[in-house]
Amino acid sequence: MTTGPQQRPGKHSVTLRGHRTSISLEPEFWKEFRRIAAQRNQTINGLAIEVDEARGDVGLASAIRVFVLNTLKSEGPNHVP
Repeated sequence: MTTGPQQRPGKHSVTLRGHRTSISLEPEFWKEFRRIAAQRNQTINGLAIEVDEARGDVGLASAIRVFVLNTLKSEGPNHVP
């Protein structure tokens, strides 16, 4: 597996139940989060709300990273991000 240079997390604003919040994620996680939302016919805000409601005591950015990782793992080894 080859990896390129690491990029700093980028901040993006989402709206969760009427409240704006910023989430900092690395570009690779944003790309996959957007892809997953599109695949599910959801908006970024809608998917962020879903992750937010299930995250418990974990920070939202961490919960999104784990959600993306678990989704990629469930898609199997033939998935090309």
